[in-house]
Amino acid sequence: MAGGPLEGIRIIDLTSVVVGPLATQIMADYGADVIKVEAPAGDIVRTLAGRGVTPNMSSKFLHLNRNKRSLVLDLKKPGAHAALLKLIERADVLIWNMRPAAMTRLKLGYNEVRKLNPRIIYCGMFGFGQTGRYRDKPAYDSIIQGSAGIAALYHRAAGEPRYLPMVIADRTAGLIAVQLILMSLYQRERTGEGQSIEIPMFENMAKSVLEEHMYLKTFEPPLGPTGDPRLIDPASRPLPTRDGYICISANTNEQAFAVFDAIGRPELKTDPRLNSIAARFKNTSEYFRIRAEGLKQKTTAEWLEIFDQSDVPAMPYQTLDELMQDPHLRDVGLLRLIEHPTEGKVWNMGLPNKLSGGARKDFLPAPKVGQQSVEILREAGYSDADIAQLLASGATLDGRIKEQRGAKS
Repeated sequence: MAGGPLEGIRIIDLTSVVVGPLATQIMADYGADVIKVEAPAGDIVRTLAGRGVTPNMSSKFLHLNRNKRSLVLDLKKPGAHAALLKLIERADVLIWNMRPAAMTRLKLGYNEVRKLNPRIIYCGMFGFGQTGRYRDKPAYDSIIQGSAGIAALYHRAAGEPRYLPMVIADRTAGLIAVQLILMSLYQRERTGEGQSIEIPMFENMAKSVLEEHMYLKTFEPPLGPTGDPRLIDPASRPLPTRDGYICISANTNEQAFAVFDAIGRPELKTDPRLNSIAARFKNTSEYFRIRAEGLKQKTTAEWLEIFDQSDVPAMPYQTLDELMQDPHLRDVGLLRLIEHPTEGKVWNMGLPNKLSGGARKDFLPAPKVGQQSVEILREAGYSDADIAQLLASGATLDGRIKEQRGAKS
């Protein structure tokens, strides 16, 4: 038994790369039985994100696919398609992240699926909403970042457009998928009925960007331009100290006045440009300039000690390597060294959030391609002879680990 609040929930996962695998990884961590359905070549992120110790096991794949089981089905083959339908009949959730037209071609549209299983929660994740002119366009994270204004925010803040170097649109949509799936499961408990969910990445990112930056164009007629000045000011960044950088945010009067005292400018507490939240907002650039100049006086460690004493929000600027060594993350157990059956020792992410009712107890390392194909097909009622026929036709693949670490399975 997996344990956790989602124990007993079965999810058929037709997703790949980041947006869907993140959503199903979260639900798997909390007890859901996630069956990751892959083509014979496997999820593209197995190789797109670099190499692993053995083939098709990139670092990003390991992080996003723990606690799942891998079933290979070549859905272009009738036997594989029939096997998928058999799994859907017993599932609680079907989640996918291809263009809707592809699901229609595979005869896996919502109307077809709910005839098999009226209680199914059917969750589609794709680039653009299906009532708009972009509905058929393909999309990756960078496409959404550029079209939804994130690259333009960089342009205004730093002088050139660029993407945030994280797949932030995928991750945002993945988190939203978890929310909506859980809402739908809750509603199903009350009504007995499943439903279809549509999660377009473009609209979700446009909403996020415009909530922050529609700003004075919220009003009609506009009261001014777009863009929250506190966030797009060039000085809204880690600030140089005598020996490095520091991250600081001082928004309340108490915090800002403590900063003025610390940098030796107590007179600014009564300066009409800076003596209130409204005044500092109106004079954001000047406030940031004064703060940046003052922080050059001392080392990062000295400032952190001062700001800790005055309760000003501040943290050291950390590189990725420093983040992996962060003592607080070790305290809370976010990073744990585990033994993967084929990849050897790997750093695994613990659960950042805690439920008093607990989470999954039986940790499953990220699977090899088709590692549980035979196991899952047997659970679905296939005999060994049936499975042998599916293997011979190429409809599935037996990826069971035959040796320990370093084996090619």
